Amino acid sequence: MKRNLYTDEHEAFRETVAAFLDKEVVPYFEEWEENKLVDRSMWKAAAEMGVIGFSLPEEYGGLGVKDYRFEMIRGEEVAKRGVSPATSGWGVSDGIVPGYFEAFANEEQKQRYLPGLASGEKISAIAMTEPEAGSDLQSIKTKAVRDGDEWVINGAKTFITNGQHCDWVIVVARTNKDVPASKGTSLFIVDTDTPGFQRGRKLRKVGLDAQDTSEMSFVDVRVPHANLLGEEGKGFIHLMTNLPYERMGIASGGLAGARAALQWTSEYVFQRKMFGSTLGDLQNTQFELAEMEAKVDMLEAYVDRCAMALNAGELTAVEASKAKLMGADLQIEVVNRCLQLHGGYGYMLEYPIGRAFRDSRIQSIYGGTSEVMKYIIGKDISKRYQVAKQPQPAYA
Repeated sequence: MKRNLYTDEHEAFRETVAAFLDKEVVPYFEEWEENKLVDRSMWKAAAEMGVIGFSLPEEYGGLGVKDYRFEMIRGEEVAKRGVSPATSGWGVSDGIVPGYFEAFANEEQKQRYLPGLASGEKISAIAMTEPEAGSDLQSIKTKAVRDGDEWVINGAKTFITNGQHCDWVIVVARTNKDVPASKGTSLFIVDTDTPGFQRGRKLRKVGLDAQDTSEMSFVDVRVPHANLLGEEGKGFIHLMTNLPYERMGIASGGLAGARAALQWTSEYVFQRKMFGSTLGDLQNTQFELAEMEAKVDMLEAYVDRCAMALNAGELTAVEASKAKLMGADLQIEVVNRCLQLHGGYGYMLEYPIGRAFRDSRIQSIYGGTSEVMKYIIGKDISKRYQVAKQPQPAYA
């Protein structure tokens, strides 16, 4: 079935992304994996070629391109080359953080922070997760206390993407312990050279070796009131506003990763000699490929619809949760089955399917676990049917 999602302009951007990745990422990827860190120069090169920063407003150095399909193309080209660990930090610094700024930052904050992101000279992060509060953001313990024209922040964060490289970070903190977290949480911009801020360990992970993931601590970190992002006490609401975009990133990434794995495997099995023919000539192999391709095609149809709804500002949190749930889980399933078809070679990291098996496992965990996605979707179903079951008024 022909995919009608992209225009000629999108395909021209695809060529730019492909050229950038082949020149600036692929040759250095193994080195970055070994060092557990991407060279910062990659970010600047990406900005210079228009691969990142294009969605930021023109007045802050971007191109003002508000079309999620460009981000999907970028993800597809990354997935084809199996280099997502090197570029996964883009989703935070080039997507999630600017989204909060454009929605809630004042003009002074935008002028101060966004141009650096657009040029690739600055890298940002967002610190939500804590050691004892993973998906349950209402249980965070990091606190910010007002002291005149300043806020004093104390707490610890973990699993922070770009934690080692970031120049500044959006910190989620409780500002009123006497009310529920949904009404007593605020967001703050913290420059990483602020006294009391400390980067913790560069965390060792199962996969995504080149991705910079770290712990952070805040000990009497003082920031001016001017660094409050959005409204005091509405941080939780601000976080919820951006969730459809964040979860679409994982959903579309899952689609791209599953499609890439299926392509690598299809090429492999029809070249691999076995029992006098090829592995791909065996009925079981063809049945496996057929089932996976059908599932990926169906996921693609839903994700494409969600992308257009996101562009139109109509994608709901529930719809995005469905996309994230199915995109993440299907990628894990497809990569697992594709590795099996590779046999022993699939377990070798020199093959992209081996790296994909290692790297894709996080998909059903971050951005809200699959269980949380099911809870959100289930609550929506329950709400709809409970309303339907309520007795209706009788009219004469």
